[in-house]
Amino acid sequence: MELELNRDEVHLLITGSHQNPHQFLGLHESLFGEKVIRIWAPKKSELFFEYLGEIVKATLADPEGLFVYHVPKSTTNLDYRIFHLDGSLDYDPYSFIPTLSFVDAHLFHRGIHYQIYDVLGAHPIEHQGVVGVKFAVWAPNASRVSLMADCNHWKQHVHPMRKIGESGLWEIFIPGKREGMLYKFAIRTAYGHVFFKTDPYANQFELRPNTAAIVTDTNHFTFRDHEWMQKRTRVNQLDGPMNIYEVHLGSWMKKGGQFLNYKELASELVPYMKEMGYTHVELMPIMEHPLDESWGYQTTGYFAPTSRYGSFEDFQYFVNHLHMHHLGVILDWSPGHFPDDEFALSYFDGSHLYEKDHPVMGRHPEWHTRIFNYGRKEVSNFLIASALFWFEKTHVDGLRVDAVQSMLYLDYGRRGGYWIPNAVGGKENLDAIEFMKHLNSIVHQKFPGVLMIAEDASLFEGVTRPLEWNGLGFDMKWSIGWMNDTLTFMKKDPIYRKHHMDDLTRSFCYGFSERYLLPISHDEVVHGKGALFEKMPLDEWDKFSQMRLYYSAALAHPGKNLFFMGYELAEWREWNCKGSLDWDLLSDPNRRKWKRFVREMNHFYLQNPSLWQIDFDHKGFAWIDYKDYNHSVISYIRQGISSKLVCVHNYTKSAFDEYIIRLPNVSSVKEVLNSDDERYGGSGRVNREIYVTHDRSGFCIKMPALATMFFEVWFEGEDEGRVC
Repeated sequence: MELELNRDEVHLLITGSHQNPHQFLGLHESLFGEKVIRIWAPKKSELFFEYLGEIVKATLADPEGLFVYHVPKSTTNLDYRIFHLDGSLDYDPYSFIPTLSFVDAHLFHRGIHYQIYDVLGAHPIEHQGVVGVKFAVWAPNASRVSLMADCNHWKQHVHPMRKIGESGLWEIFIPGKREGMLYKFAIRTAYGHVFFKTDPYANQFELRPNTAAIVTDTNHFTFRDHEWMQKRTRVNQLDGPMNIYEVHLGSWMKKGGQFLNYKELASELVPYMKEMGYTHVELMPIMEHPLDESWGYQTTGYFAPTSRYGSFEDFQYFVNHLHMHHLGVILDWSPGHFPDDEFALSYFDGSHLYEKDHPVMGRHPEWHTRIFNYGRKEVSNFLIASALFWFEKTHVDGLRVDAVQSMLYLDYGRRGGYWIPNAVGGKENLDAIEFMKHLNSIVHQKFPGVLMIAEDASLFEGVTRPLEWNGLGFDMKWSIGWMNDTLTFMKKDPIYRKHHMDDLTRSFCYGFSERYLLPISHDEVVHGKGALFEKMPLDEWDKFSQMRLYYSAALAHPGKNLFFMGYELAEWREWNCKGSLDWDLLSDPNRRKWKRFVREMNHFYLQNPSLWQIDFDHKGFAWIDYKDYNHSVISYIRQGISSKLVCVHNYTKSAFDEYIIRLPNVSSVKEVLNSDDERYGGSGRVNREIYVTHDRSGFCIKMPALATMFFEVWFEGEDEGRVC
């Protein structure tokens, strides 16, 4: 009789199309003045459970696996537990109320549930007094969603999930201590197709090529970086020195050809960065990704550090360890596109859920990836929550947002007019612009002191302008123009550089229009571009001279700095993500001298506020001479709050015994660093004594070839005990 009264419900279970199994399974009122327990165990022939301390056998009501047991009306949901063959007992997943609310759904659909990562995904919790894991996923166009996991032998019909009204959210609570459990979602589309999808909000995944998510508690780790975190909110990072070491964790260093884990990397990186004088590490994306060769930029796990290097807790240890040693951590983050892998976001519930639904505008033509639908509030919420997640759960100090230009413009990478204008006929992606403004507003509101950095090569105005001034609200943007111009200049034979001085000086003209970070990044040493050392012309001695010149000029230029790993080794091969840095190069005495220069130049930068205190204002810079084209020499002043340095760069092979730096009212001068010092592998043409001209209109120096010189200068009426 029980079965006959509920034939439709049983049919939905059997066919895997039940959208609210909780209304039928579990403990319910019976039509006969009592209660009935209904348990769904597909393909099982018998089932036992514990009822009020006694093991009882349920009745098989349908051969497909529906079991029933009638109990008194006084029975409660927690009076029975399912008995397993191994002797273990579990509460019935279908005896619990929902773990998420209509308020959660409402905020999510408005795009303002900033902690949605604590709601969706898998989370160990205590629910109605029972320990277990709540699972939730957004799949509004699915006809059924079920949990597939190692706890149910990866059978897609065992644990159908409950749809919360018309919200498009599905959830289930699985009792028991399940941390470490592997799982996916079986999503049945409106057309009857079934996709096996990984969890977009998962916090850990299997090691590639496997793709299952892993139940993880992100709250186990105890951070001890309180001093760092308090200082971060109190002191603006932009007012301090910033010399960033860009690192790909998989190829920085290996042992026995194997990856180091996050803890090993922390213990190796910290002393190295402290020795070398770096202030921050920027990690190429450590968010989970399926393909090593994508370097992490094609992300499938926006809330999970890659398992290549360890667990979520291991990564928290990594950040904490660097903070304890006063080093910042910046993550590359890729919200501009995502890969087409069928197990992940693409076509998630049988519809274009996360990606833009358009045959042309839904894909990146160059990268063959999907473009996020920034105009859909739930998608915008997903990405904003991802950014907030890394700040809250791992304490990182900034995000470098990848490929901003591709997000800003609808015609990016689309040749021949294959793009659709926006609503007002322009090429700007208005939805993406609004998304970035929203992102930066909320990040800075909730985590004051962190950095949002745009990788952007466009001419879009106001990338680092405050939101209230109609800017995008980023803290800095990459000066890719500076990188391209200066590398183009340096590749030329020095004899021809006098004809191309504009390439060298152009960045000083626009350098204060935005807050710039000067990158010598991984992009310059891949895809056949060769290593930086090999870009420098002439013989090996001249290559090292020009490397020192270029490095010191970058640190002297207004703006913060970033250098890709391996630059300090003068690698002669371009970067290979499958290998490791060529640490054996340091057996070469010339490379040891070069590494010494990088180290001492970095520390010189840190010790001289003139080079970083006023980076984003004209007051921090003044030309002395940029018109000496014939000699390819430029000179200028970097000004701090209470100090200044004179910087001189010679880009030719010509050396001069007497070269006048025109600077009025000079009293005395001291050279404080010279890249041509013999200790660095140079010729030793340094300035131990410097003569001021008789009319105090400047000072005379020995000018080495292909070199940088820094001078402290005192002016008439100033005390030589201090630098103005």
